[in-house]
Order: sequence, then structure tokens, then C-alpha cells
Amino acid sequence: MNAYVVIPAVFGIFVVLVIFNAIKIVKEYQRLVLFRLGKHAPGGVLGPGITFVWPVIDQIVWVDLRESYLEIPQQTCITKDNAPLSVDFLIYWKVVDPALSVIQVRNFAGAAQGIATTTLRAVVGDIALDEVLSKREQINTILRTKLDEVTGRWGVKVTSVEIREITPPVEVQTAMTKQMAAERNRRAVVTEADGTKSAAITIAEGEKQSAILRAEGERQAQMLKAEGYAKALESIFGAAKNIDEKTMGLQYLEALKALGASPSTKYIFPMEFTSLLKPFVSNIQSALGTNKEKK
Repeated sequence: MNAYVVIPAVFGIFVVLVIFNAIKIVKEYQRLVLFRLGKHAPGGVLGPGITFVWPVIDQIVWVDLRESYLEIPQQTCITKDNAPLSVDFLIYWKVVDPALSVIQVRNFAGAAQGIATTTLRAVVGDIALDEVLSKREQINTILRTKLDEVTGRWGVKVTSVEIREITPPVEVQTAMTKQMAAERNRRAVVTEADGTKSAAITIAEGEKQSAILRAEGERQAQMLKAEGYAKALESIFGAAKNIDEKTMGLQYLEALKALGASPSTKYIFPMEFTSLLKPFVSNIQSALGTNKEKK
């Protein structure tokens, strides 16, 4: 009685375990590479979702489709001009064919690292030191292209190669530091010379403009002064036209009187003095003749 109960129970547990192991839940970023009796069956890539495999008969290999990276440690390379360099970089890759990534290569990380180091030495060996330091992006592109050509047959795509650090020898670093300092000093001297030149040009231009403005001001002042003199002379000539000989004679005598008031012992008689006295003499004579006639 107990045997009739135990045997079905054990069988039921076995069936549950088989079914549990046969049902696989494959995530979106995963795939199952199926081998049936040791052979990769056509269409033997399962997922995503719920899949069923036969226990014992089927063997599966889980493959991750997400992009991953491989860190390549520092590698010593010799440039075209025989300068040693230490270079380390990262390789970003992803599986594009799950079946080939399982069947064609056993240890992708190790294989990729070996190809990467040899490819790096070949690429750096064709480039001079200065170009290695300045053309990092170009080297990244060449490495990615060459690695992708090899890993393509493994069902793996190399998406990017990024050089993290390039370390030249200490002697080269010292020489580069001196060169950089000399270049900065040269730029500083050139900048200072350009500043001095610009300042001198600005000062000279300012002095030139100041001299022009000063000359223009003096010219205008002279013109205004000349115009003032001209207007004054016009006023004097206009007033002189209306003055008769008697008024001019009186003005002349007033001027002579002012000269006579001076403490100087010298007297100056102008040549026109006799001609100025003629009107007075004639007036006096006419006055005397009038008086005689009255007597």
C-alpha cells in the first residue's frame, strides 16, 4: 500500500523537476545557443521569452547580447622613430551572432586581447612619436577597423576602441616639458611685442589727432581774429568818412596835447603839422579882415 503511494509521488516529483529544468525564461538581452545531442541544430538560437529544451538531450549555452568592454593593460610599443611608449586602451564589443560566438571561439576575451596587443604594436610601429601623441583618434579608428576584421568571423562586433593613456619615457617627457615651456615663453614674448606695438601705434595716432585738432583750433582762432580786425577796420573807415577836416584837426591837436603832457623834453612835430595849421590860419585871417571892415 505504501509502495503504491510512494512510487507515484516520486515519479510526480521527478516529472516536476524535469519540466522545471526544461522550461527556460530568456530575457530580452539574452539568447540560448542550443546543442541537441552535441550538434548545433538549425535555428538553434532561442529567446527571448519562455522556451522549452529537452532534458539530457539538449544542452544550452547562455549568451549575453549587451555591449561590454575589455580592458587591455599597458603595452610597450616602439614608434617609427624608435621611441618606446606605454599604451593602454579599452575595447568595446557586443555579440551580433550568438551561435558563432560560441562555436568559433572558446575564450573571446583572451583571443581579443592577444589580437589587440599585436595590432597595437603594428599600428604604432608605423607612426612617429609626435603623430602618436597628436593623432589618438586616428589610431583608435585604425585599431577598431583591424580588430573588427578579425572578430567578425567570431560573431562579435567591435564598436569602439579608446586609448586611455600614452606614456612616453621620462627623457621624452622632460624634453616635451622644456619644449612646451619654450613655446609658451615665445608666445608670451610675441604677445608682449604685439601689445607694445599696438600701444605705440595708438599713442602715435592719438598725438597725430591731437596735433591736427590743435592746428585746426589755432587756424580757426587766427581766422576769427583776422575777421575781428577786418570788421574793426571797416568800422573805423566807415566812421572816418563822415569826419570833416576841422574835427580831424582838433583830434590831432588833442593827440599832440597828450604828447606835450609827457615829462619828456623832446617835442615831435609831424610833417603834416603846417598843413593842419592852414585851416586855422585862414580862419584867423578871415576873422581879422572882418573886424577891420567893421572899424
